Amino acid sequence: MKKIFLFLCTAGIMSTAHAQVQAPQPSPFTKIEQKVGLTDIILEYSRPGVRDREIFGALVPYGEVWRTGANENTKITFSDDITIQGNELKAGTYAIYTIPKENEWEVMFYTDASNWGNPAEWNEEKVALKATAEVMELPFKMETFTIMIDELKHDSAALNFIWANTVASLRFEVPTEEKAMASIEKVMNGPGAADYFAAATYYHDVDKDLEQAYEWVNKSLEMGNPNAFWILRRKSLIAADLGKKEEAIEAAKKSLAEAEKAGNKDYVKMNKDSLEEWGAM
Repeated sequence: MKKIFLFLCTAGIMSTAHAQVQAPQPSPFTKIEQKVGLTDIILEYSRPGVRDREIFGALVPYGEVWRTGANENTKITFSDDITIQGNELKAGTYAIYTIPKENEWEVMFYTDASNWGNPAEWNEEKVALKATAEVMELPFKMETFTIMIDELKHDSAALNFIWANTVASLRFEVPTEEKAMASIEKVMNGPGAADYFAAATYYHDVDKDLEQAYEWVNKSLEMGNPNAFWILRRKSLIAADLGKKEEAIEAAKKSLAEAEKAGNKDYVKMNKDSLEEWGAM
């Protein structure tokens, strides 16, 4: 009995010794996945707080390399080659380092993303690209350091670094046009209804050869469901942009009827709004 008691005590001590205290981190980790055009972007970083401290020019000195966050490297991964201020940055994973200044930030994409904070020895050869971010003053205070992939367009977006009363913004471009055209050309060798619709939608969205877009949207209806209200809606918009008002109204009315049958209130409203705009209601 005494041996059993001693064993249980020892086991309890060992269990206590291996237990880990769980507590919230002062600079929580976050991971963001964002698609810009056809390019996948992953952003990983830790987020320190202001906590009544003066940030830029004090905690984060002007003119010195900053880890751009807390703890491990702030990392960003691009699935495709991108362009920043006319310079190419190859697909891959990079640590983001910055040199904040009062009126601009220097942003550096560093090929070694395995450091805790700044590298022990800075290697300029590992800087894949440098760019200048525009700095603006916020009308409010951002308590927690935030990086946003924002201002999204078909072929570009912005990295916005926000903390305290400062935002530094760096725009970048992604190869949407090249990827979309390559995909369209490949698929057009044997496209289906959905492919024609996707190609027509892209051409219409970027205002590229609307006559071709109109031909493709009609082929989509011919090969697939001629009563697909979402395709008919797109046909009406393309026709309207081409000045084919009668065709636009006809397609919108048919799309409206089919959307009402399907109970899709969004498409019902959009079609009614367009028909009213075109003087058909």
